[in-house]
Amino acid sequence: MNAANSDLWTLVLGIFTLLVVSSAIGYLLQRRLPAGKSNAAIENLNARIKAWWIMVILIGLAFLAGRIGVLLLFGFCSFAALREFITLTDTKRADHWALAAAFFVVMPIQYWLLWEKQYGIFSIFIPVYAFLLMPIISVLRGDTERFLIRIAEVQWALMICVFCASHVPALLTLTIPGYEGRNVLLIAFLVIIVQLSDVLQYVWGKLLGRTKIAPSLSPSKTVEGFVGGVVSATLIGAALWWITPFTPFQAGVLAFIITMMGFFGGLVMSAIKRDRGVKDWGHLIEGHGGLIDRLDSVVFSAPIFFHIVRYWWSTT
Repeated sequence: MNAANSDLWTLVLGIFTLLVVSSAIGYLLQRRLPAGKSNAAIENLNARIKAWWIMVILIGLAFLAGRIGVLLLFGFCSFAALREFITLTDTKRADHWALAAAFFVVMPIQYWLLWEKQYGIFSIFIPVYAFLLMPIISVLRGDTERFLIRIAEVQWALMICVFCASHVPALLTLTIPGYEGRNVLLIAFLVIIVQLSDVLQYVWGKLLGRTKIAPSLSPSKTVEGFVGGVVSATLIGAALWWITPFTPFQAGVLAFIITMMGFFGGLVMSAIKRDRGVKDWGHLIEGHGGLIDRLDSVVFSAPIFFHIVRYWWSTT
């Protein structure tokens, strides 16, 4: 535990230093603007940095609180994300029972299974039992108009916001020989790589971006930004091997997989937003949009990362 605490505090100090430097750069950029002038890119950057301070503090407090703190944090994230997702669906009054079951039955059970470390049922509870339960509850109301679309939207919301998101705290349930008591650092590794990849793709895109990679889905994403962000995040992942049970090469490979899944996850969630005619999932986080706008990359990469670690490194 002493080694885990030492590594965690070293990581926290590094993140704190990075945020301080970023805040100073944002402040200097703002001061260099002529009086009365504004710059949308600089304002967005400063808003993102302020939001990052809040998010890092919340995650840090959850880590300090231990397993219960991490579960409560991601349980809240799942609830808030599910709420954001449902607001963009075409549900009807006939779906209210199913929605109530999703929020107040399915989601609490999923996180309770995590608390009890019941991996077997945890891994199939939503994609099997909840997926069968949702249409049964809805069909009892007798409304068949757009029934398949309505129930599929609720099922997809559960899959993304609860099932996939819950795989982040699920990393705490793994037993890795020689890595006991340090699993919280796996969460830190996953979140840092995913979020840095997003930030670095944005930065590289602003600096060198010329070629749109998916203009109809996400106009701001460019080939140059994608390549620069993925390569940079992969190298940073390799450099962070010391907080993981992996070698530098393994950490780099996993970081690459995480960034790729995060990128495609962002595209999928952007496609849903375009389909619904909205720019952001919500307005919970200033400069970032809704909670799903920050979690979209995480939720797509978390299950893949969890299962790779579970089957290659864990004994449980």
